[in-house]
Formats: sequence, C-alpha cells, structure tokens
Amino acid sequence: MKIIDIFSGAGGLSLGFESEGFETILAIDKWVDAIETFNNNHENKVGTTIDIHDFSNSYLEKYKNGNIDGIIGGPPCQGFSLVGTRNTNDPRNSLYIEYVRFVSVIKPKFFVLENVSGLLSLEKGKFKEDIIKRFEELGYNVDFKLLTASDYGVPQSRKRVFFVGLRKDIFKDNYFNFDNLKFEEMVSTSKALSDLPQATTLKNGLEYTKPPENEYQKYMRENSGIILNHEITKHTQKTIDIISLVPDGGGIKDLPEEYYKIRNYNNAFKRMNSETPSSTIDCGHRNYFHYSENRVPTVRESARIQSFPDWYVFKGSKTSQYTQVGNAVPPLLAQKIAKEIKNMIQKL
Repeated sequence: MKIIDIFSGAGGLSLGFESEGFETILAIDKWVDAIETFNNNHENKVGTTIDIHDFSNSYLEKYKNGNIDGIIGGPPCQGFSLVGTRNTNDPRNSLYIEYVRFVSVIKPKFFVLENVSGLLSLEKGKFKEDIIKRFEELGYNVDFKLLTASDYGVPQSRKRVFFVGLRKDIFKDNYFNFDNLKFEEMVSTSKALSDLPQATTLKNGLEYTKPPENEYQKYMRENSGIILNHEITKHTQKTIDIISLVPDGGGIKDLPEEYYKIRNYNNAFKRMNSETPSSTIDCGHRNYFHYSENRVPTVRESARIQSFPDWYVFKGSKTSQYTQVGNAVPPLLAQKIAKEIKNMIQKL
C-alpha cells in the first residue's frame, strides 16, 4: 500500500502509517531540516525539498491509475491555530487547496488531512465546510473528528482534527469510523521519560543507564542503542531559581506576584505534571519545564512526549529540532488511523 506525504515535516504521520505496512514513495516539504530528518529516519529516502506549488499537474499524472493508495499530510497550521492571533487572510490558510489539487489529480483510494483544532471554528466553520465540500465534489465520503492524542497511548493531551476521505466508487457508502480507533491506557509524563539518563551538554549521544520501567519505555527504546538529541538548554541561574518555584504540575500563578506580573511570564509558563499526560508540545519550548528538573525538556524528551521512538534522530539546529518535533503528528496516533484504514482496504 503506497502513500504520498505532503507537508510531511519530519515524518511523524508517515512513520505511523509505515508501522502498519504502508510504503511512503514521496514526501514533500520545503523545509530543508525537516526533509533531512525524514530521509535520515525512513527506509525510503524519498523526501524532497520543494514548494508544493511547483508540482505541476502533468508531473502528478504519473502517480495516477491506482499507483497510490493514499495521500496524507497536514497543511501548515499557523493560520488556523488558536494560539496567537488568527488571520483568515493568512496565505498559509490556502495551502489546503494545494492538498485538494494533489487528490484531484492522483485520485487515491483515501486521504488523511490533519490540522489544529482552530480550523473547525475559524470563520464560523467556513474552512471546515469548504474542505469537506471540495473533497465531496471529487467523489469522496468525508468524515472528521477532533482527537486527543492521550486517548491513543501518546503521553500528551494534544488535540488535532483529522479529516479522512474514502473514494465512493471503491468504498461505496462507507465512511471512516473514528469510533473504531482503539483507546489505550493513559501514559503520564513520568512514565514516558523516567528511564532516560541525566541530560548533558554533550552532543555525541548517551547510553541507557537503567532498564525500561514500563511498556511505553520499552516501545520507545526498541532498535535504539544510543540516545541522541538529549542535550540540555543552558539557563541562567536566575531562570533556574524562578523555575524552581513552580511545583510539579504548577504554573505561572504559583510564582510570587512580582514574577507573574512581568510580561515575559504568561499562562504558558508551567511545569509538566508527572502524573498526567503532558500539555501540547508546540513549536516553542521556553516556557514549559520538566516535571522534576529545573529546565526545559530536551529535544529527545519532547520527541518521547510526541511518541517518536528513540532511534528517530532529528537534524538541524537545536531550535529547528524543537520546531520539527512540535509541528509533527504523533506517530502512535497516526498508527491508529493507519491501522483502521488498512483494515478497511483489506476488506475490499
């Protein structure tokens, strides 16, 4: 079963699909670091750095006629996001039309489009309705649902909307049934991270110093002999002292008044709760702290929270790595969707 991943980023969505036997034959993103990460970690090094507008319809024609089972991807979400100011004129909001173009030319059996929850309410649902209408006009049965990653074994309360379309001439009257996705036991931040060795300033990797303590940690460590991307961020002593005032699971309101009235300390300033899934790991990383250490999480810890296995190494600068992790679809969540789609295809 062959897929194309557009707006692939570092490859979390396709990693989840590949774990269910799908083969990625093309991954597209114009961000060089993300594609370097993709090609470093995927057996098929098919990532290409190109602007999606540069793919002509005539070029896409070669993927027609049943060669592609699915198109997956998440158009850049900055214009849709509830974080910060939403702008309906943001040119990134129209990138989903390029996604539609790919589907219209290639005509895959299915598509999966992922985005932030803000898309559902933007312009009173205008974008959501437009997405559904465009794909229905192409001959797809489309359903969508807002999913919480922690319901599916990801140690993070990340909420994202998924649209899944199935070609009517193949799947008849069937729609993708989100209710068939298997719920998993909640994984807390401490269950996700407690086996990792002490983070250091070293860039050349670390060895595990103790055995895995639970099934999630075993899964993270499969096929991994050394831990990379586990380099700490250096904080000033003043910053460390301020972080130390925030208890496990606490936030800005736990600081003395002279701190939380300062403009730089906003409601995003908080510490992980060791007993619950993490808050959403996003593109920033400066105001969210380890549950027991007075520092921000390392890239590896953030990747664990996103359910990337330890063998999955992120390339580029450390800032770039954090952004790649924050932008990604959690592979474990993607795997759940891929498994249900695979089951539906096998029943054809």
